[in-house]
Amino acid sequence: MNGLETTQIQCPYCWETFETVVDCSVVEQQYVEDCYVCCQPIVFQVTSDGEQITELRISAENQ
Repeated sequence: MNGLETTQIQCPYCWETFETVVDCSVVEQQYVEDCYVCCQPIVFQVTSDGEQITELRISAENQ
């Protein structure tokens, strides 16, 4: 298994839903990725078991 998981999220700015790929080989991580629709920065907080997402929280960067 490659440790990548595709998941759908909803942008906290424009509310559009889109797919993104998360690297599950890192057990706990936080990073910023721009929305594919409105280009606003979204903060991802991801917890995984090394193979799949166990918790995913997203928020607007300015909150």
